[in-house]
Amino acid sequence: MAKKRAHQNKVSHTRGAASIEEARAFVSKRNIEEIECVVPNQAGVARGKVMPAEKFFGGPTMSLPGAIFYQTIAGDYPHEVLDKDAPADGDLVLEPDFSTIALVPWANDPTAQIIHEAFYRDGRPVEHAPRQVLKRVIELYRRRGWQPIVAPEIEFYLVKKNLDPDYPLEPPIGRSGRAEIGRQAYSIAAVNEFDDLFELIYDYSEAQGLEIDTLIHEEGAGQMEINLRHGDPLDLADQVFLFKRTIREAALKHDMYATFMAKPIAHQPGSAMHIHMSVTDIESGHNIFSDKDGKPTDEFFSFLAGLQTHLPAAMSMLAPYVNSYRRLTRYSVAPINVAWGYDNRTTGLRIPPSDPSGRRVENRVPSSDANPYLAIAASLACGLLGLEAGLKPSDPVVGSAYSLDYDLPRGILEAAAALEESEALTGLFGDSFVRTYTAVKRAEFETFMEVISPWEREFLLLNV
Repeated sequence: MAKKRAHQNKVSHTRGAASIEEARAFVSKRNIEEIECVVPNQAGVARGKVMPAEKFFGGPTMSLPGAIFYQTIAGDYPHEVLDKDAPADGDLVLEPDFSTIALVPWANDPTAQIIHEAFYRDGRPVEHAPRQVLKRVIELYRRRGWQPIVAPEIEFYLVKKNLDPDYPLEPPIGRSGRAEIGRQAYSIAAVNEFDDLFELIYDYSEAQGLEIDTLIHEEGAGQMEINLRHGDPLDLADQVFLFKRTIREAALKHDMYATFMAKPIAHQPGSAMHIHMSVTDIESGHNIFSDKDGKPTDEFFSFLAGLQTHLPAAMSMLAPYVNSYRRLTRYSVAPINVAWGYDNRTTGLRIPPSDPSGRRVENRVPSSDANPYLAIAASLACGLLGLEAGLKPSDPVVGSAYSLDYDLPRGILEAAAALEESEALTGLFGDSFVRTYTAVKRAEFETFMEVISPWEREFLLLNV
């Protein structure tokens, strides 16, 4: 059952400062003492510095080593690409995007946060920085007179604190004193088990000017979903970036974890980040997916066909870890192909019911562990390639698509290779990003291969 706050339908005044003068006023009005200067890395993790507000406005431009964009989720570095592209590990210049200034409501002292952009010292943007990758795709749309619109849906699990990674995760204890043992999809009672936590999430979100459309209980035990209102892709990626941090912090306040792993608990559904997408004409504001009679346009079908054609090659940006592919299994409420259908949740690409102005495509492939900047960029890039080439989609699937063949890579190494081999996506994202990103993914896989799993001990220890 959905949980919603009416006053969350408007952006809070605490978000939206666009200049250094407005940022100064924001900080002064709220007696801000510290500013968190953050930049999302390849994993969508916040990197940066915390500094006194006075130093932020009065000091030199902030810098960080270029290696922050080569770091794996385990904290390692793929030396083969680092030695080639950044052998001296020189500093990058980080410039604040003042439109992203917001409070940090869980901080002990009055604190603000600002998302930064990364540049080389000669002024060039760092093209393999995830936020820049998305901005590049948005700009390609705008050059054609189009504005892409997106609306993400983010699933996550609440789990008991887990201090030993050798032990499986478990659902947390709710207000009843009991943990969920079965699936409670759309249950209002299951949401109410954690009312205090969700109230805190809403409070934290409101303080940052983040918009929650609805909150529901998903199919898994302790699995929730937050839906965001549609809007500009960069703004929505920023919101997902901040929401993940917000939800984790709120959960910690209630002595539990919130995890965005794609498959955190065996035999439970995986967590997705579904992305709804449409494209409007900048001049007229009309949705280019519908004609004047309300029927789907050639552009709608070409966008859809672009997703069908190119999503498999972009898979490493949608499912970035070994764990991501545990979610994408047959009959698991997750897609295994790029089939499409009208209001069909078994396909990778769903066309939700809507009026003509709201016609859109829902990409159900991305997992919630994906970097939102890269998942949105990849989805829009595939659609754009279809628009530019005038591609035609397959016929829509009627009924279940679960019995169809796999269209998608089955693992991260296969997915990384597919991205490298795609001339279309490499040309769009740039050699620097593809080289950096795939090197990071391979390094993460090598780290994973150093771990011996319980399955190996269970079935191989005494049997081989």
